[in-house]
Amino acid sequence: MEDQQLVKQLLNREPAAFTLFVKNTEGLVAEIVFKMIANAEDRKDLIQDIYLNAYRYLPNFRFQSKLSTWLGSIAYHACYNYLKKKKLLLSEKIDDTEHEQDTLEVIANRFADCFSNQTMDYVSQKELQHLLQSAIHQLSPIYATLISLYHYQELSYQEISIITGLPEGTLKSYLFRARKKLKGLILLDYKKEDL
Repeated sequence: MEDQQLVKQLLNREPAAFTLFVKNTEGLVAEIVFKMIANAEDRKDLIQDIYLNAYRYLPNFRFQSKLSTWLGSIAYHACYNYLKKKKLLLSEKIDDTEHEQDTLEVIANRFADCFSNQTMDYVSQKELQHLLQSAIHQLSPIYATLISLYHYQELSYQEISIITGLPEGTLKSYLFRARKKLKGLILLDYKKEDL
């Protein structure tokens, strides 16, 4: 179903439309919330608030981006504002192993291309998944979210830029730093295991 038709049905308060809206976007919303928010109860509250805000502001949606990207922006900013309000450091570790287990294999496969052949010679795919999980937990919520949106959700730089409000150049720079940090953390963890 196209965004315009779905928005029309949502504005007409058709129950099936809201169910479809949630079904089509829950992966993206969960990816953002789970990467940025550590507390499970706060996650539930935020997800509910995100969808309520989306419904409230839906009449203002102007189709300048995909509906899912627009919702992703609402989710990202809700999480960012939560972290800011709670005065939590953006470098705080996140515990999202429940959700992350579903995506680790996919992310590990995509990250295999980011590492040199020499690195891949040392690390098997299974080990990479385990080390990647550990490394992702050490990234800031912003870096973890950007990595997830780009490599797991396969969003374009432009879509991620719309979601986060970051200019594309800054976004590319952050992703480069996040990948470099992940690689360093994985190699460090791997070398520790060898000791």
